[in-house]
Amino acid sequence: MDILKQFLGRLHPLLVHIPIGFIILGLLLQWYDRKKKSYTKIIAIVFFWAGICSILTCITGYLQYLGEGYSFNTVKWHLWFGIATSLFCFMMYFKLAETSFTSFISRLPVVFLSVLLFLMISITGHLGGDITHGKGYLLEPFPNRIKSLFGYKSFEEKPIILTEENWESSLLYEDVVHPLINNRCVSCHSPKKSKGGLQLHTLEHIRMGGENGEILVPNQPDESSLYSRLVLPKDHEDHMPPKEKPQLTKDEIAVIKTWISAGSPTEVTLGELQLPKELFLSFFPKIEDRFYPDVEVAAVPTDSIAPIKDFGIHVQPISSSSNFLSVSCINKPDFTDNDFELLKPIKEQIAVLDLGGTQITDGIFEKLTTLPHLTSLKLDNTAISGQGIAQLGILEHLKVMNFTHTQFEASHVSAFGDFKQLEKVYLYQTKASKEVLDGSLENQDILDFGNYGLPKIASDSIIY
Repeated sequence: MDILKQFLGRLHPLLVHIPIGFIILGLLLQWYDRKKKSYTKIIAIVFFWAGICSILTCITGYLQYLGEGYSFNTVKWHLWFGIATSLFCFMMYFKLAETSFTSFISRLPVVFLSVLLFLMISITGHLGGDITHGKGYLLEPFPNRIKSLFGYKSFEEKPIILTEENWESSLLYEDVVHPLINNRCVSCHSPKKSKGGLQLHTLEHIRMGGENGEILVPNQPDESSLYSRLVLPKDHEDHMPPKEKPQLTKDEIAVIKTWISAGSPTEVTLGELQLPKELFLSFFPKIEDRFYPDVEVAAVPTDSIAPIKDFGIHVQPISSSSNFLSVSCINKPDFTDNDFELLKPIKEQIAVLDLGGTQITDGIFEKLTTLPHLTSLKLDNTAISGQGIAQLGILEHLKVMNFTHTQFEASHVSAFGDFKQLEKVYLYQTKASKEVLDGSLENQDILDFGNYGLPKIASDSIIY
């Protein structure tokens, strides 16, 4: 008998859609037939079957309440509104069928009953959704300020703040593990939504476990489902979080494993546990390494770029979030010093310029000084010798230059010492070889002469 009760109870989420369909159909037909009144009898039958199906749904819902262990306070309003919805369906039937069974119903306006029935089904459905998915499920995607307007407690993520100065004095549980579980797990395991009877918002509830027993076995992460479920294959039915939810990173999983292995301590710091710094580096603030100038430039009008592209020069943004441009003459090998005039309309926006394989000469250096935000410059496979290269020292953002396969002379390398932010100069297959320079430049580490080779190892002599 208990098996049958549980089976019928679990049919409730399926059956509940049938009366909803009948009610919506009846209301839509009623609105469509509001003037001609041609389908009144048919609409009455629709509401009659809506009432029958609603009663069956209420019965299966009550059986689910008994079999699944819900508290009555959780389901009572959903249950009463469900019963009320069933009664209103029959009231609509008696009203439209014009029976003499209840004369007082005939005095109620149809519009009044329709509006009440729509409100009933909306409230009942909303309360059912709260039971199934957690209170405030419909409002979950909205900002916290909107949730607060409707009286729902908003879920707040807790930042994990570790720095070079404070990481060793930070508490493993309070400052790292607790915010991590809060941000990744509590949305499904909290007082308002405890899937599997499990709540993870406090350490006491974590140790209490859920309907499947304890989830935390101190010093044994592989025996603790708090950890073991995290490392299951993503498609495994027991994997947590569910695959449609944001997943924990490898570093986050490693932290939880470390915490359990250490005995699930609460008042112990990372330094006291002598944990390696590398385990927590992903929680340190990300230091943004800006390659391109940290300035704002105006976007270039399309009509300014069009003539440049028509000439055969490739122009594109360096990223979707920046107005800086990358300009390349890879498809314009006959580009000369005089053609540089075409680039003047976009000189403020050029950050990357590739003139490799073109017909430019040392005369291009003077023209390049008009590009205030130039960061990366390619002049490889050209007739450049380096005469006049010192003029580019006024470019405050120039970081990378490529002179490979040119006639660049060693005598001009010393000019690089006056460049403000230069990080790398490529001189492979030029006259400025490493042997010729012989360490004459103080910051010679910025020079790259190429011609790399791998060291020989013992296995290289094996003949297969």
